[in-house]
Amino acid sequence: MEVIKGIPVSHGVVIGRAFVLDDAVLHVPFRTVPQEGVPHQQQRLDEAVAQAIQELQKDRDRAAEQLGPEPAKIFEFHLGLLHDASLIDPIRQHIQRDRVTAEYAVSEAFRALTRRFREMDSEVFRQKTSDVLDLDRRVLSKLIGESEDRLARLTEPVVLVAHELTPARAASLDPKKVIGFTTDAGGRTDHASIVAAALGIPVVVGSQRVTQYVEEGDQIIVDGETGRVIIRPDRETLEHYEQDIERIGTDQLALRELASLEPVTLDGTRIMLMGNIEFPHEIESVLANGGDGVGLYRTEFLYLTSQTEPTEEDHFQAHKRSIELLDGKPLTIRTLDLGADKYTQSRAEEPERNPFLGLRSIRYCLQNLPLFKTQLRAILRASALGPIKIMFPLISTAMELRQAKMILSDTMEECQEQGIEFDQCMPVGIMIEVPSAALMASTLAREVSFFSIGTNDLIQYTLAVDRTNARVANLYSGAHPPVLQLIKAVVRVARRFKVDISLCGEIAGEVEYTMLLIGMGLRTLSLVPSQIPHVKRVIRSVDIESCERLARKVGSFDSERQVLNCLRDAVQRVIPEMDSGWSAG
Repeated sequence: MEVIKGIPVSHGVVIGRAFVLDDAVLHVPFRTVPQEGVPHQQQRLDEAVAQAIQELQKDRDRAAEQLGPEPAKIFEFHLGLLHDASLIDPIRQHIQRDRVTAEYAVSEAFRALTRRFREMDSEVFRQKTSDVLDLDRRVLSKLIGESEDRLARLTEPVVLVAHELTPARAASLDPKKVIGFTTDAGGRTDHASIVAAALGIPVVVGSQRVTQYVEEGDQIIVDGETGRVIIRPDRETLEHYEQDIERIGTDQLALRELASLEPVTLDGTRIMLMGNIEFPHEIESVLANGGDGVGLYRTEFLYLTSQTEPTEEDHFQAHKRSIELLDGKPLTIRTLDLGADKYTQSRAEEPERNPFLGLRSIRYCLQNLPLFKTQLRAILRASALGPIKIMFPLISTAMELRQAKMILSDTMEECQEQGIEFDQCMPVGIMIEVPSAALMASTLAREVSFFSIGTNDLIQYTLAVDRTNARVANLYSGAHPPVLQLIKAVVRVARRFKVDISLCGEIAGEVEYTMLLIGMGLRTLSLVPSQIPHVKRVIRSVDIESCERLARKVGSFDSERQVLNCLRDAVQRVIPEMDSGWSAG
């Protein structure tokens, strides 16, 4: 038995047989053809490219039907490459000049392009190699005669194991056949991970060496709760996980009944539970799980799933659709959080050495005003259709906030002059994601209507730990006393200045933190939609006094381990059936 630790991306536990996706580059031997055979080789190339395009379009349409239009846009990059004359014409010229076979010319061209990406200093560029390799295999499969993909020939459910998975491959997976997957590479914010989460199957990425230990047909467990991948489990481990899966299934049935119930404590305090979304269609899940609205709409995914920059109308239509689905419930739109490992580095002439501390988020928007104002105009237009709040991310100084508000004000004036209707009283807030914002919260509170504490970034910047790095994942925890002290200080400031406050990081959906967050004074949490019933169950089992007592007790601890043990004990006392996995999923 081998137990490997990776990064959990999508919750759930699955047991199945391993299907190893061997993505080694096909070896294509050098072979020449007579001069009279050159036109035939060029014709073969054209036909293979056309078939690959047709296949990609079918995958795109299937992804659009299953996941919605935004994830389907991932395929536009692949389609764009195959339509790019600067890639295809040199392949035709290679066939003409050297009289080589079409498959050899394709293999050489894509191999050279892959090398160029791999030799880049930026990790963002290196990640593009998976997309190029995916296209290489698609075209070569048509030339070599492999008309069907191995995945398409599956006859029974499997757990997919691969070194890495391209976004296009992830979007084309059939969750009826692929019931989970795990990869050596990857992180929580990879496109493939985003698509996987939308599919709703258990996923663990960043396992580093899983492909070294697993063989085709091995029994494998993917634990999307803890990030464990267990290969060839022994009888005891297998029985434990079989019981775990059965318990989770029973628990899910009970939790569905909670969706229609109010998240009210035993002493009558109403807690607002909002949903975090990337795409409008996820609102259906928010509502199905009993959510009160959307507390965080990550709008940058409009950019991440398309090779072309979204227009104002693209933004507007996404926001309009969200408002329609919410039917009067509130929508909090976070302005673009581009940068770090998302979008900007792949377009920069000289990628940043440390993009997480570089030109990202609100900083990027302030230096790219046309892009920023395009989104602001769309949000303003949508605000006339339903209740919207606008939220600026990663504010680290008061000057950044004032600049952002000034640009919003200018955009409002332009809309007024053009006769465009919008909500002139639209609430404006910020995310508290860096220690500097938390420490100067009293200054920022005078400038905004609400705070939203983004603990994902707050944890990593406070502790100097990259939350997507599996090698230091054990250091990344919201239970560290300095993180909790910052949260408590921000809540205290919000109360003093009568500013609305919520928390929208991952810990909002982790049930061991629920009592603590309520005890600190938070009355609004925003979380992954599927976590809402789990958190609601805790809320309906506690009273405010016990939560405040727990918060005071935790405040005296000086280690993350003490805090977590105390929180877990407290939850287990009110919900004895809570298991040792300690995940809300």
